[in-house]
Amino acid sequence: MIDLLIAGAGPAGLATALYAARAGLEVEVLDPRLGSAGEPAPNRPIDKACGEGLMPGAIAALRGLGVDPIGHEFRGIEYRGPGHHAQAFFRAGPGLGVRRTELQSAMLTAVRGAGIRISAEPVGPVSQNDNRVRSGSRQARYLVAADGLHSPLARSLSLDRNARGRPRWGLRRHYVVEPWSDFVQVHWATHAEAYVTPVGPQSVGVAILSSDRAPFEQQLQSFPALVAQLDGCAAGQVRGAGPLRRRTSHRVAGRVLLVGDAAGYVDALTGEGIAVSLGCSRALVECVEANRPGDYESRWLAESRRYRALTSSLLWASRRPTLRKALVPAAERIPWLFTAAVAQLAR
Repeated sequence: MIDLLIAGAGPAGLATALYAARAGLEVEVLDPRLGSAGEPAPNRPIDKACGEGLMPGAIAALRGLGVDPIGHEFRGIEYRGPGHHAQAFFRAGPGLGVRRTELQSAMLTAVRGAGIRISAEPVGPVSQNDNRVRSGSRQARYLVAADGLHSPLARSLSLDRNARGRPRWGLRRHYVVEPWSDFVQVHWATHAEAYVTPVGPQSVGVAILSSDRAPFEQQLQSFPALVAQLDGCAAGQVRGAGPLRRRTSHRVAGRVLLVGDAAGYVDALTGEGIAVSLGCSRALVECVEANRPGDYESRWLAESRRYRALTSSLLWASRRPTLRKALVPAAERIPWLFTAAVAQLAR
């Protein structure tokens, strides 16, 4: 019987596998998205609609796991709105714009290098007792649900809770163009934000977050300066995700533990998803190693507290027209406050 069975081969699941292997635990990762069932070594990286900007803290954590993805450095965050803009530099070194498929490939390479088993098989029906948890024909001491924003495992364990507020959605598209800024630019419009992240010498990713479920090109028209900048550029396919808000009642259900987006998610506004997932993955493994799974609930709350507070506050303000309109002018007028906020995101 192995120590840890991980459902989901996204960054949270693969990071959990790497931390577990370093702790001497026996691990297996399952994810049908990696390829057809039965493939001995799935090679297809998993793509996802996301902003693709890794904060300095996330880069340090990844490199600590032996993961060093190829990307394009950026120096900080820039907010842009009609007639106003504000820039804040990172204090702890640059961030890195990384295509999601590149991050996935780099993490899969590290997982295989650690000798961790990976299977493209789906997770089976889950049952558990005081000593083990079963998923189909497999059994382990613990099962980790890292199966994403709409986690089937969390739903099957009745851990889902209704998300409050108007739902938000994300769309992402890549453009073939030389990056025109060494910042991640956040363009603010009346009902949406557009994130421009340099991900290569001739590539930028544009991610749009909005409460409107309109096509990408229609949403892009809310950002005239961005439309002009991208005019004539070759573009890739559009990927979408949402609703972005996810609430769960608990992160521990007996011998099943939730991590990553499956554990709970507020919004992509602050770009901290990967960094928070890495911290929670490390905490989860420490609790399993100590055979104290119940401790993970408080550890998850502590690891994600800053992200949840900052993102919830910014989301609350952005939903109020008067405050939303004042966000970029305020960041421009009070640069020290904007810099301090960005420093918190970069940790």
